[in-house]
Amino acid sequence: MLGDSTFWISLRNTLILFSIIPICLVVGLFLAIMLDQGLRGTNLFRNLFLLPFALSFVVTGTIWAWMYNPANGIINSLFRMIGWDSLAGTWHTGQQTVMPSIMLALVWQFSGYVALVFLAGIKSVPENQINAARLDGASQWKIYRRLVLPQLKAPMTTATVIIAMFALRSFDFIWVLTGGGPGYASHTLPIQMYKETFLATRFVYGSAIGNVLLLLVLVLIVPFAYKNYRR
Repeated sequence: MLGDSTFWISLRNTLILFSIIPICLVVGLFLAIMLDQGLRGTNLFRNLFLLPFALSFVVTGTIWAWMYNPANGIINSLFRMIGWDSLAGTWHTGQQTVMPSIMLALVWQFSGYVALVFLAGIKSVPENQINAARLDGASQWKIYRRLVLPQLKAPMTTATVIIAMFALRSFDFIWVLTGGGPGYASHTLPIQMYKETFLATRFVYGSAIGNVLLLLVLVLIVPFAYKNYRR
């Protein structure tokens, strides 16, 4: 396994997927703050934001494969419609664009869930603290920055672990969207484990890759469990 270049490519791509975590946290926090403003249609937008997370990875992969279609996908069609033909690309079939395309779709799927987790954390901040800050002349921005955000550590930790776990097991989404291609550009450890185990029938090698996935899961879960146990 350690001498297999495909394994290192798969490990690198798996770790690259973790970069969606800070993006989802930032987007989710922004959406949560917008929902917290009590604007008209908040309930509707809350349901719309959560809808992508309720979809299965297979459905999400199929939808984004249609959208990314180089010939008649909606993304390229929109670029051509507004005269930006140079921006129309191959997206999920290009060596350089396939991983950003996967990450964009995953951010779309998880940001709404993160927003609701943050929104629950914001709503749990005692109202008397917020009122006291307003009486002291604090602006809405300062209230969020100095009072609300420091109390969102628990929701942030929960969202981080959940997204990381889904990023590790996003086999079906990537398999439907790209099949691990083009070449090995979107190969991840779950995809390589599947191919080695069930397509190449090298069960021992597949088990070894599964153990690496288990170690990655433990790296994520053990600190979280230890922190909660100490609390």
